[in-house]
Amino acid sequence: MEQLKTLGRELAMGSHGQSKEFLDLIKSIGEARSKAEEDRIVLREIETLKRRINDADTPKRKMKEYIIRLLYVEMLGHDASFGYIHAVKMTHDDALLLKRTGYLAVTLFLSDDHDLIILIVNTIQKDLASDNYLVVCAALNAVCRLINEETIPAVLPRVVDLLNHSKDAVRKKAVMALHRFYQKSPSSVSHLLTNFRKRLCDNDPGVMGASLCPLFNLVSDDANSYKDLVVSFVNILKQVAEHRLPKTYDYHQMPAPFIQVKMLKILALLGSGDKQASGHMYTVLGDIIRKSDSMTNIGNAVLYECICCVASIYPNSNLLDSAADVIAKFLKSDSHNLKYMGIDALGRLIKLSPHIAEQHQLAVIDCLEVKGVPHKDEFIVF
Repeated sequence: MEQLKTLGRELAMGSHGQSKEFLDLIKSIGEARSKAEEDRIVLREIETLKRRINDADTPKRKMKEYIIRLLYVEMLGHDASFGYIHAVKMTHDDALLLKRTGYLAVTLFLSDDHDLIILIVNTIQKDLASDNYLVVCAALNAVCRLINEETIPAVLPRVVDLLNHSKDAVRKKAVMALHRFYQKSPSSVSHLLTNFRKRLCDNDPGVMGASLCPLFNLVSDDANSYKDLVVSFVNILKQVAEHRLPKTYDYHQMPAPFIQVKMLKILALLGSGDKQASGHMYTVLGDIIRKSDSMTNIGNAVLYECICCVASIYPNSNLLDSAADVIAKFLKSDSHNLKYMGIDALGRLIKLSPHIAEQHQLAVIDCLEVKGVPHKDEFIVF
């Protein structure tokens, strides 16, 4: 969606030429007072595009505009299939902006089993070998969306080669493409799974972060095969929590919180019922609980995931006490979301340490006190 907005701004306001007709279309849709009025505007637009898009003399700049207008037609719930073939043709163009527009359009228009997919596989193969990394990135975006089980072998060797590309953006997208292949056809990439382990050690945090998604799936399927990575995960999580990643990965002053959350999910799986593996995690989990900012939503999200991890791994009394203190803050909050998180987290902890429930029972009952609910003294608790 953001790519579409960016291209729309480029077309409407940028140096590529301003189209008053396009601006008027967007304005009229925005000012429509009813769905019926909006539909009438879009249907007129469809008739206009049907007349113009098949004109062999249409300049490339105008064709790009027409394809973007087709995207608006589809976003508003109407059929623009009459123009799909022109989007496919635009992926063949040598001009970067036109090629990006074509790839964006086909990834939004087509499903991986559409009849037109076969027409762009060769283009994708060629673009994956391009010297321009922006072209490679555009092709990898299309790979993630359009390549199906039958066409994976056609692009797989090139995607694997791109895992060692000099540009971190390309390596990141190659990891994502390989992950997509695993989701679609695990057997087709079963011999390549060690690549995810290697990318975990990538110098770029973005590539490392991308590798966590496939590794989470792999650990979910077979945790025992990845126990040897526990120390690596813990070391990386420690570096993240200590603000060793670039500031660009901070979100509301939290160091790479989305990477932290994914790692905590993985550690929860690896430490479940395993005292030795869990022992490596205790220190870093305690540090995260102490350092996370409970005044922000993202800080509370990390704290909640940390509690879930503590409740999943082999029990540690100090961590359970620290988690119980965080839960107390959640339950006392004025935010209904935090109260819900507190109740959910408490439900996980009392399975390991039932006595924790005693200190929170009144707070939990207070969460039930709404109009029409009996007084808390009438409840039997825990």
